[in-house]
Amino acid sequence: MMFLRKRLPIILAFITGMLLWLQFYIPSRMASNVLTSFTQSWAIILASSALFLGILSAVHHHWTKIKLHKKGYAYSYITLVSFAITFIAGMAWWIFPGFIAKNMANGSFFTWIFDNIFTPLAATMFSLLAFFIASAAFRAFRARSFEATALLIAGCIVMLGRVPIGELIPMPAFIGDDLSDVAGWIMNAPNSAAQRAIMIGVILSQVAISIRIIFGIERTYMGGSD
Repeated sequence: MMFLRKRLPIILAFITGMLLWLQFYIPSRMASNVLTSFTQSWAIILASSALFLGILSAVHHHWTKIKLHKKGYAYSYITLVSFAITFIAGMAWWIFPGFIAKNMANGSFFTWIFDNIFTPLAATMFSLLAFFIASAAFRAFRARSFEATALLIAGCIVMLGRVPIGELIPMPAFIGDDLSDVAGWIMNAPNSAAQRAIMIGVILSQVAISIRIIFGIERTYMGGSD
């Protein structure tokens, strides 16, 4: 029992990590292809299992919320009903593709749900999110220091330059035609440089934590620190 709980996860993590590394360093193309197909197959299996468990967890969460009449449980009804309708529509397309193709000229009912319900809702959510971001930026970008002032000015220029009014604000010839050119330079030069520096740091930290997991130094994924 102790082997299954303590040793087996470490052994599996070590073998998997070494296989993923070796596929890039083995000179034989056949061996590299075998390792690639092997790891891709297992990645698909694990991702499908994780998705299935995520669906069960979400359904259980909302069902429990409905049973206990927790605050906002009416939205759980909407979530479960929407999930059931979408699931049935997707399964119907998979089981009866010929019937659906014959009777729905513009695609399946699942496609109709995606195009006419999900896409407008997603656009609405992102539209509302823009106002929340602007409000949070106004509270966060208070010019209390030089760094905050630079961030405030850059944020205002980018926000104004990304909307049509930015093209109506002229700029000196040595800077650009309008404010949108300045916003584009900020996004392509200093912003891209900062993003690359952050990504390099993130990748290096991922390499470090991967080495710790592969060699059994990091064990928090097993539910403990030892």
